[in-house]
Amino acid sequence: MPDPDPSTQNFLINARELGVKRGERWIFRHVNLSVGLGQLVFIIGANGAGKSTCVKTMLGLIQATEGEIEKSSTLVVDYVPQRLTISPNLPLSIRRLITLTKRFSKQEIDTALTTVGLDRLGNPPVTTLSGGEFQRLLLARAMLHRPNLLVLDEPAQGIDAAGTDLVHELIDEVRKDLGCGVLLISHDLERAMDMGDNFAVLIPHEYDEAPATAVVN
Repeated sequence: MPDPDPSTQNFLINARELGVKRGERWIFRHVNLSVGLGQLVFIIGANGAGKSTCVKTMLGLIQATEGEIEKSSTLVVDYVPQRLTISPNLPLSIRRLITLTKRFSKQEIDTALTTVGLDRLGNPPVTTLSGGEFQRLLLARAMLHRPNLLVLDEPAQGIDAAGTDLVHELIDEVRKDLGCGVLLISHDLERAMDMGDNFAVLIPHEYDEAPATAVVN
């Protein structure tokens, strides 16, 4: 398997032979993956294959057992989780959610909401949004923060086929608009092969005593 070469692109983050072990069990191992500016990179695998753990390890949120991680000095990350639970008793509107951690002008917010197709909703409580609308709201928020690496954990989870296509189209628009790299956790190998610049496939532990990944460029 060729080792990713960050010198050939404007790399943001680069993992070499990355692995995490808990007790006697390898969660994942032998991950070689690089994300550069403008690239869309997938991490693919079944439930329990360690996809989220792998990404959190690459971001430095979890200690690696083996391997190396190289990050650009200019790295700015925005992370969109798979789920974000909000109490129905919390009066949080879509515009309030966007400005929880940083202030933006009304024009900036309007532009972001228009880009993801939520401007027509007005300013309802976030608890009234569908799964697809909520993911689009998180994308609008990410656009406003203008990261150079956007990380998304199963952004289409629980969304119907039409909504899934729309979310992935918007992710591609955000990537092109910001010129950022995108690291996307998914189980959709076909979409990764169709859309991705490269991807890693994580093999669950139960199928391999020394889990490995396959990287396709």
